[in-house]
Amino acid sequence: MEDLKLLIDKLDRHKHLDKSEWVCLLTGHDDEVRSYAAEKARSISTSKFGRKIFIRGIVEFSNYCKNDCLYCGIRRSNLNAQRYRLTDEEILSCCDEGYETGYRTFVLQSGEDRHYTTEHLADIVRQIKKAHPDCAVTLSLGELEYDDYKLLREAGADRYLLRHETADKEHYGKLHPAEMSFEHRMKCLEQLKELGFQTGAGLMVGSPFQTPECIAEDMLFMERFKPHMIGIGPFLPHKDTPFRDEPKGSYELTLFLLSLSRIMLPNVLLPATTALGTIRSDGREQGVLAGANVIMPNLSPTAVRKKYMLYDNKICTEDSTSECRFCLQSRMKSIGYEVEISRGDYSE
Repeated sequence: MEDLKLLIDKLDRHKHLDKSEWVCLLTGHDDEVRSYAAEKARSISTSKFGRKIFIRGIVEFSNYCKNDCLYCGIRRSNLNAQRYRLTDEEILSCCDEGYETGYRTFVLQSGEDRHYTTEHLADIVRQIKKAHPDCAVTLSLGELEYDDYKLLREAGADRYLLRHETADKEHYGKLHPAEMSFEHRMKCLEQLKELGFQTGAGLMVGSPFQTPECIAEDMLFMERFKPHMIGIGPFLPHKDTPFRDEPKGSYELTLFLLSLSRIMLPNVLLPATTALGTIRSDGREQGVLAGANVIMPNLSPTAVRKKYMLYDNKICTEDSTSECRFCLQSRMKSIGYEVEISRGDYSE
């Protein structure tokens, strides 16, 4: 195990490992090695951000989606999904309520639903920025075209989250229908960065057909791309998808990858995801202790939260915005951290 600790030290020094070294680390680690990485990552995180946790309020405004990704509960083929769309007024009300409880970043998330034209979405962004000029707006709307992203950026959107899911083209093809393109996903990420968005990528840990070599490619991609945010969560199956009987992703490996990401990219904004809190009741706390510095609670109306189910048994679908906010504050306090009321922008 000492050899693996030396690899972690090398990653800390050089911010790079070869693919074979990544595979070695990913296949040979144990509790001791993961603890070593977590301690190093936590030290880096506290040196950069103190014991502060940035919060982002998510508004899941539509669960319609034109895509048919094999892992996703809101895929277009899921006829059991109860579809919904929020009005502009409902979206703005969620942001207003979030602002009152201390949120200074709002994340607008949906399936790829072209009912909302790009101009319509841009207008929603403008309205949020007008009502709350001291806040950041993050978008998570999937794959669009360059002109769409440009219009949204000009409207005032600050950040964009688009998980690459996997940096292995063959693996990508096993998770998505034939009409979706690995090349287009990667092109979208490049365009977002080019337009000046703080750009987030990320992966599912333990997704079907994933190998250590796939994850090694993910880490090499993120080293090259240098996203401002990285979303890493365990794969969790949904009962109405082709992957319903696949095993959950590894909780331990997810924490390990959070730590390795922090060590490789010290300034990155790194969420402890809702999926991590779903797989283990203290998952988000352990994510923070592994190097994460962001948590993203839900601001959506409680009436629709159970309808936005990307995977089964998602947590926090019944708590009010204020209940979520103060539960989170208490949870962070229990491990010696505090919630920061700020935009929490990426900074070199």
